[in-house]
Amino acid sequence: MKLKVMAGVTVIGAVFAAGVAVGQQANVSRREPQFENSELKVWKSIIMPNQPLALHRHEHGRAAVVLKGGNLDVVDAKGVTKDTYQWETGKAYWLDADPAGTQHGDMNRGKESIEVVIVELKNDKPKM
Repeated sequence: MKLKVMAGVTVIGAVFAAGVAVGQQANVSRREPQFENSELKVWKSIIMPNQPLALHRHEHGRAAVVLKGGNLDVVDAKGVTKDTYQWETGKAYWLDADPAGTQHGDMNRGKESIEVVIVELKNDKPKM
């Protein structure tokens, strides 16, 4: 009986610790993986105000499904805005692959988070 109680306390402690970690992470810009196979990769991006996503690039085209909209600046390594997207909640948008040799960060200069699900192709020509 004592062993079962200790095991239960351990599980509850682990769940609480995980919840604290998630709560701490809730205020940072991040990508949350959702699904991946040989054809595509899906993740949720949460871009908090004034916290850019790290520099990255996209080798292939992708669709963005906007869960929570806003204005998103695409910035270069120096923080210079190269493009701005005005994303509406509930809409989907197509984004082409990035130009060769470039990287960008995503910057939300608004007051609330922007949340999008990205569906990125892994190949330019899907298998039929």
